Amino acid sequence: MPSSSLQVLSDDNKRAIYDKYGEAGLKGDPFGGMGGMGGFNATNPMDIFESFFGGGFGMGGFGGGGRAQERPGDNETYELQLDFLDAVFGCKKELEIMHLTGCKTCTGSGVKPGTQATTCTMCQGTGQLIQAVRTPLGAFQQVTTCGRCEGLGQSFTACEKCGGDGRERETKRIQLTVPAGIDNGARLRVKGEGNAGRRGAPPGDLIVYIRVKEHPELRREGIDIHSDIEISYVDAILGSQVKVTTVDGPVELKIPAGTQPGTTLLMAKRGVPRLGASNQVRGNHNVHVRVNIPKQLNADERKLVEQLKELHSKARVGPFRF
Repeated sequence: MPSSSLQVLSDDNKRAIYDKYGEAGLKGDPFGGMGGMGGFNATNPMDIFESFFGGGFGMGGFGGGGRAQERPGDNETYELQLDFLDAVFGCKKELEIMHLTGCKTCTGSGVKPGTQATTCTMCQGTGQLIQAVRTPLGAFQQVTTCGRCEGLGQSFTACEKCGGDGRERETKRIQLTVPAGIDNGARLRVKGEGNAGRRGAPPGDLIVYIRVKEHPELRREGIDIHSDIEISYVDAILGSQVKVTTVDGPVELKIPAGTQPGTTLLMAKRGVPRLGASNQVRGNHNVHVRVNIPKQLNADERKLVEQLKELHSKARVGPFRF
């Protein structure tokens, strides 16, 4: 290993440059004098700059000047619990939310009434501080937000009501339209109902998280509804009519004769409207049939069942009889 390389290993900054660019990096030529490229992958020159600065840099005439752009206000969140059927068919809800709004005392400026803001002496009104950094690639400018004025470019006496923030917390009622077909865990975004931005910046949004309560009889899978019914073995054999609870209310369902345990009967278009569909496409309702076979029979029932067994046995063909 060359002596210059040994010296590098004792200096953390030089070692990082050496590991990335070799000895050419220590001489101010990270590309090894090979047409500006060498073995270095320069398909994205921004990667070179970010390896030194991690973003927020400028070179030459780049990256300087201009007051820091004011950020929009933060989003607010709200958790809304819905009944099962409200989530299926949609509804309107009134929400009471609490968010930051513009301070009425200072009209959102953050400046104490009767006083005026002055230009920040640290950043000279730019809201940014520029530091020159010398690297093997040349001289760069590193731009940071001014810590004294927080990027505003102004110094002032803070409003006593809001402490200079320009915002105050307020309770507000809003109307929310919940669309049909929304499901548990979904999110709704209400534009502009989040926290106000500082000093006139646009507000954030309100994010509403949906929590749907369970139904005592119905289960939902996507846009389909599932439920269970229990019928007697006689109804399974002979068939019958039963009332089934659906999202549309009680509906008569025909049980075909000879229905087997575990059969699923389909009630078409009795499910959930597809979220966002303009033509009101709905899923289906799947009814899962359980057949109740009694563990004990009275004398009359046993006699009838034995007669049925005998008739069934006589009706069978073949050498095997039971």
